[in-house]
Amino acid sequence: QLPLVESGGGSVQTGGSLRLSCKATENTYRVSYCMGWFRQAPGEEREGVGLIDNDDYTWFADSVKGRFTISKDNAKNTLYLEMTNLKPEDTAMYYCTADGGSGRSGLACPLPESYAFRGQGTQVTVSS
Repeated sequence: QLPLVESGGGSVQTGGSLRLSCKATENTYRVSYCMGWFRQAPGEEREGVGLIDNDDYTWFADSVKGRFTISKDNAKNTLYLEMTNLKPEDTAMYYCTADGGSGRSGLACPLPESYAFRGQGTQVTVSS
């Protein structure tokens, strides 16, 4: 069983919206203090998009701030990334990540691309 499985990607036009979901195994979700999303476009470096910790602190990259939100459903062991006002530059493979227990309350979560667990990714394509 994979620790994280993303879904919800697709193709939209500029200005459209998508909601990505990340279903975690119960153990992965239970032990992880920090969870988040990063993206990677072909030929580009990984870019942290946003994160949330168990105290519901959130962080977002400047490139998505005000357009993306992150939430968690503890009953479903699921992390969400709500994306609005999408732009062509948001086109990338989006990955869900979880720290696997390395994070702690009172400590700032590192950027999500550095976490121990990641999913297989879901493609988001925004056309102009």
